Amino acid sequence: MKIFTKLYDACLGWAKHQYAVYILGFISFIESIFFPIPTAVMLAPMALARPNRALSLAALATITSVLGGVAGYLIGAVAFESWVLPLIEQFHYQETYQKALSWFEEYGVWVVLIAGFSPVPYKIFTLTAGALGMAFLPFLIASIVARSAQFFLIGGLIKWGGEQMEHKLRQYVEWIGWGVLMLGVLAYIIYNLSK
Repeated sequence: MKIFTKLYDACLGWAKHQYAVYILGFISFIESIFFPIPTAVMLAPMALARPNRALSLAALATITSVLGGVAGYLIGAVAFESWVLPLIEQFHYQETYQKALSWFEEYGVWVVLIAGFSPVPYKIFTLTAGALGMAFLPFLIASIVARSAQFFLIGGLIKWGGEQMEHKLRQYVEWIGWGVLMLGVLAYIIYNLSK
């Protein structure tokens, strides 16, 4: 049974939809505030489906993600107690939020740079930066640098690899999918055993 190949083909099909660019922009914006699915999950298949547009898609994802980060910052500054804290609890991000607080104390603006590039939920850091009253300009610069680096790395690699990359990826997508799933299960087990 080729589960990941079917999923991969479906994602490429969705990525070619006439409204896919708008959906990418919307997801990228809301992912910086509250949406749990990372932008890269949509950006990568869209760029694979249209390698000649990979960099413009990366630019769109960057711009809308940074705008979403600004919105998250403002929401954190204005409505943290009444609106953000209940969402953090609803999505079970309490531990990540506590970690974000300690990282902000220790690293300051650098933590936004790291969160914006890494798989750590960027939304927690946008909201927390606003709630803590972090200086806006350093926050904005760190967000632009980090989100640009992440999305242009994805877009650039796909543009560079082009159709050959798409064909090669399709050839090994089952192995990659099962490998990532196994790593996720292993990480979950190790994490729970270490508690």
